[in-house]
Amino acid sequence: MRILFLSPRQCWPALSGAKLREFHLARALSRWAELTYVYFADAGDQPLTSSDLPFAAHIVAVPKPPAYSSWKLVRGIAGRWPLSVLNYMSPQMAAALVRLDTPYDLVHLDSIHMLRYEETLGRPRVIYNWHNIESEAMRRYAEITPSTVRRVYANLTAGKLEGLEREILSRAFGHIVCSEREREQLHRIAPSARIQVIENGVDCANFAGLNMELRRNRIVFVGKMDYPANIEAIVRFAHTVWPVIRSQMKDLTLSIVGSCPTAAVESLANLPGVEVTGTVPDVRPHYRDALAAVVPLRTGGGTRLKILEAMAAGVPVISSTLGAEGLTVTPDSDILISEPDDPQSWVRNLTGLAQSEERRTQITARALQLVKARYDWSTLGQSVVDTYEGWLRNA
Repeated sequence: MRILFLSPRQCWPALSGAKLREFHLARALSRWAELTYVYFADAGDQPLTSSDLPFAAHIVAVPKPPAYSSWKLVRGIAGRWPLSVLNYMSPQMAAALVRLDTPYDLVHLDSIHMLRYEETLGRPRVIYNWHNIESEAMRRYAEITPSTVRRVYANLTAGKLEGLEREILSRAFGHIVCSEREREQLHRIAPSARIQVIENGVDCANFAGLNMELRRNRIVFVGKMDYPANIEAIVRFAHTVWPVIRSQMKDLTLSIVGSCPTAAVESLANLPGVEVTGTVPDVRPHYRDALAAVVPLRTGGGTRLKILEAMAAGVPVISSTLGAEGLTVTPDSDILISEPDDPQSWVRNLTGLAQSEERRTQITARALQLVKARYDWSTLGQSVVDTYEGWLRNA
């Protein structure tokens, strides 16, 4: 059994939700089949080796093409292909795939961004991994951006993505999505498509045994800090919600933990009580004295690994409704919900945690039980293998 795993990113080091999902899916599939991992390499990074991905039989790196050039922006308006696909169109990648010259039983395409390479590969049995529904995420972005130009461009891009999503739903061998909500939504478009839910997960063992501090003097926001949904969420939170929290809980610090912070995110460090860490080698120490992890998202899609990680680390999570979308969580039991535009709700939830260790312990215990039972990568990895094997057997 041979699988080609084709990705728009390099999954190691796994410093974002998308990379974590990709890494664990690839590792699981390699236990069942000989896996060739082909990816776009980040600029300036050394190519991945077998020491980075010991489970991969073959690793092929292709330089990531320049994104968001003026020419691509124009083509994204005037042409068939949306910008989110144009950014990953590369003659070098096409040539690398041709050179492989190997028959694969399955090709795993990690997101719609890589759909142009179906044709290069001769349209084999392709399974798409949907990190989210890209057209939906783009529509949501259009709804909240204050820029008229960006809103128009985002809606145009969303329309093109919707057309491409219909195409791949009708022709691809199968699809895996992050939540039942997304499966139902895609089945309304293509009732006969093979679609299986493989939820996002967490390596619970990696977070076990953290020596949590008795001090609870910070709240943490964790995520890749050049991702638009994360940028919008934390910039708005820091300017509108954090001052209200800070005025009533003066000892708290807001820690923004994640790689590649943009200038807008870095500038938040100038606000009282805010720190921006940038890339960290290990996120676990930043959970040790956390009163809570906050997820004030207003846009984006998929399900949030940052919530599952915090739960596995024993940290209560306060999230917006959209931030917790797609997860089988129970508000006021294993998670707390506060909406981004309701500062007092965040204060109430935080003060409740600060004033009652029993409340905090109950929430974290239920959350840990949930992630161990439903969201551990060891279980989810076997699910993806069983899914692919079953589809092949019944094809």
